[in-house]
Amino acid sequence: MWWFKIRIMKVITFLLSCLVCGSAGKPQFPEEEKDPAFWNTWAQRTLRNALTLQEHNRNIAKNVILFLGDGMGVATVTAARILKGQLNGQYGEEFQLEMDKFPYVSLSKTYNTNAQVSDSAGTATAYLCGVKANEGTVGVNAAAVRSQCNTTRGNEVTSILKWAKDAGKSVGIVTTTRVNHATPSAAYAHCVDRDWYSDGEMPIEALQDGCKDIARQLMENIPDINVIMGGGRKYMVPKNMSDVEYPGDKKHNGTRKDGRNLIQEWTERMKDKKGYYVWNKKELLSLNPNNADYLLGLFEPGDLTYELERDTSTDPSLTDMVDVALKILRKNPEGFFLLVEGGRIDHGHHEGKAKQALHEAVEMDRAITRAGLLTSQHETLTVVTADHSHVFNFGGYTLRGNSIFGLAPMVSDVDQKPFTSILYGNGPGFKLINGSRVNVSMVDYEQNDYQAQAAVPLRMETHGGEDVAVFAKGPMAHLLHGVFEQNYIPHVMAYAACIGQNKDHCRSGNSATSVSVAPPSLALLITATWLLC
Repeated sequence: MWWFKIRIMKVITFLLSCLVCGSAGKPQFPEEEKDPAFWNTWAQRTLRNALTLQEHNRNIAKNVILFLGDGMGVATVTAARILKGQLNGQYGEEFQLEMDKFPYVSLSKTYNTNAQVSDSAGTATAYLCGVKANEGTVGVNAAAVRSQCNTTRGNEVTSILKWAKDAGKSVGIVTTTRVNHATPSAAYAHCVDRDWYSDGEMPIEALQDGCKDIARQLMENIPDINVIMGGGRKYMVPKNMSDVEYPGDKKHNGTRKDGRNLIQEWTERMKDKKGYYVWNKKELLSLNPNNADYLLGLFEPGDLTYELERDTSTDPSLTDMVDVALKILRKNPEGFFLLVEGGRIDHGHHEGKAKQALHEAVEMDRAITRAGLLTSQHETLTVVTADHSHVFNFGGYTLRGNSIFGLAPMVSDVDQKPFTSILYGNGPGFKLINGSRVNVSMVDYEQNDYQAQAAVPLRMETHGGEDVAVFAKGPMAHLLHGVFEQNYIPHVMAYAACIGQNKDHCRSGNSATSVSVAPPSLALLITATWLLC
């Protein structure tokens, strides 16, 4: 039987792994790790590096890059670190992600104004627009009510992308989801429902009340966004129009009821502005960034495929997209702002597919590495964070070097069955056979789409409510410290770049060593006093 063959292969793999183990089955690690001098030397080196941080980088940030790992909670960061290390032939636990190397790490509180456990829309409004908002809404304040079109007008808030554009910087959005998904849409749209991707998804009442779909707002609200890359082709073209990549598949057809072809409109508008539209990897990588000032890249009708499933001959990776985006944006002598979203980390977790989620996180870390090679820490503030977490974790007293997707070295002392280290608090991985938990040793738990076991049955796993990490390097990165509200993040980025309302401390030149902070207003003092009471 197939499950018996899989079981035999796992036993063989275990026995082979024990060739590097002692008689007790424990890993035999490098001899130097047994010497206290190894750990003392490593700690002292870390200490010396920490002491250098006493000299804060107070330069004005010519450039700002925000990497957003959607759903990338701390447990996901740790598991992705181990995975990336194991992919590099190491045990994994001792490995460093690129984001781990950032000198400043803090925590962000992710709740929405009306939700203890947040969603990606309200959080995006916080870390891009600087104000907390209701779940399900983008680019509007908390007075706007989800799905109620008439609460939009007068409650719009602008994002750091617009502040940067207004200051003369080039701006870009790169995502592995649809370009009109929750995270990117908060950068340019004002919408009381994150699901209004095109007018085809909107209720008639909202259209009659004058609300615009998100795809249309992408083209109209800030018409000169320099770089837009991700998925979402079907929301940009007329209903039933065949997709260029999947001409025979109706589920990928266009969704717009207004008959507009927004891709064609963008191409026409940009034909005299060095603007290019691409829809596959070959077109993207054949583009000369020196000859392009604007780029629209839409690589799928909906979200991009998972990294593990990506056709490397036709679909660009997140690193590919970031590489081209930065080469276009950095030409502007005034600098740039770039939003990069590893959006499908979130989707992998929702589906209970930890392997998909963690490989998405590893790919985002590769993109962070690439960005670091193309920019200077002296003049570029780079921030890496998440919008929220997930009810994902791993445990079970696994031995060092254990596959992050592997079994715990013990069985349950209740049902005497094995379990994988990775588990979810809820989600589609909850399964019973004859009223008892599935024996995971009888399935291929390292398969790409394996759904890890969950405690509570749900069709889709949920977000988690704990704080998320914020990693920062570059000018003014030290201002991201401690534990703070999520909406603080864009205020720091704007302060560092001298854009938006944060200009009082700026002066001519490329540094802001003389920083003056305006005294708080009476209203702010009253509010602070009320919060403390």
